[in-house]
Amino acid sequence: MIVSVCLVGASFDEANADTKFRKWISDFYSVAAQSGISKSTYNAVFAGVTEPDPDVMKSANYQPEFVSKMWDYLDARITSRSIETGMEMKKKYKRWLDIIERKYGVDRHILLAIWSMETSYGAALEKDGSLRSVARSLATLAYADPKRRKFARKQLVAAMKIAQNGDISASGLRGSWAGAMGHTQFIPTSFLAWAVDIDGDGRRDIWNSVPDALASAANLLVKNGWRSGKTWGYEVIVPDNVNPDKFGSKSRNLAEWSKFGIRRVSGKRFPRPDDKANLKVFTGRNGPAFLMLKNFFVLKRYNNADKYALAVGHLADRIRGGDPFVQDWPRGYKILDDEEKKELQVHLTRLGLYDGEIDGNIGSGSRAAIKIYQKRNGLDVDGFASKKLLASIRGN
Repeated sequence: MIVSVCLVGASFDEANADTKFRKWISDFYSVAAQSGISKSTYNAVFAGVTEPDPDVMKSANYQPEFVSKMWDYLDARITSRSIETGMEMKKKYKRWLDIIERKYGVDRHILLAIWSMETSYGAALEKDGSLRSVARSLATLAYADPKRRKFARKQLVAAMKIAQNGDISASGLRGSWAGAMGHTQFIPTSFLAWAVDIDGDGRRDIWNSVPDALASAANLLVKNGWRSGKTWGYEVIVPDNVNPDKFGSKSRNLAEWSKFGIRRVSGKRFPRPDDKANLKVFTGRNGPAFLMLKNFFVLKRYNNADKYALAVGHLADRIRGGDPFVQDWPRGYKILDDEEKKELQVHLTRLGLYDGEIDGNIGSGSRAAIKIYQKRNGLDVDGFASKKLLASIRGN
């Protein structure tokens, strides 16, 4: 679960920064004590935390949900690998997904898509350096940024409660730069509100128990209004004589939208004409259009970004066996398939411009390498992994 945090102008270069930070940690105990945190828990959670985490600053200033183009965001997350791995995990965890789906009524494909989006089915938790002390991350935010101090202080106290309750040890409180934890990336307050122990071992362990993590995600969605048995939305065709902008954010039932000539790209009828939906056109008339149902907006309670909710919904459909969007995004270039993306990364590595994984995921590292190559070779510096770019590198 990603939380929007922006740190501006803060610096750790002051001579006494570490001393001040340690004093801040010492002084914060009075706040924690008021919430029932014992001194022993407090000391265990902050063991070894003596200085702010500078990487928190870097990560907080770059969040792809808010800076990436819609198609770049989706292309990086809905890949043949994420779809195939989702299908594999669907088989591997069938027993637990059956139990979770019966108990909470949340489609298993949605849960698998969230797991993929948050930690690549747990793979991100195993990468060296990917996890950091939740206490240090949140203390850094609370100490350095007055705008986010309230959020970070609240999450710190919640994290201590998790350790004190025995769901995870103090040393096991590891997570992202924003304090998001486990397979499905819950921030501490969300953990306290919605995490569940479905495997029956007496602990709500979203770090080590995939069933607990998936059930916790299902519980979060249900408690925030998930509608069982219903989809998140439909890709639709909007007639040329209909201006999507005139509708604003008004919700109408699907039968009303049909009267405007708006129909599903599949040609099928809407199964429940009384369901209410909002028309969403993210990139103008040249890109896909959607009628979004209630569940789309429930997904935004997990991460309040349209890109995220659309990616989860569409990835879930693809894991289920569905097709790509019919209308392509207005990229302005021809995209590479997964094997071509890997080939591009191999070439960039050979040129000494890229040192990441050869995984076909065109993330920030790949785009930075692409821009260097483009600049060196007199190309438009756009960072796009296009057919034209690959042809250029092959030629060189």
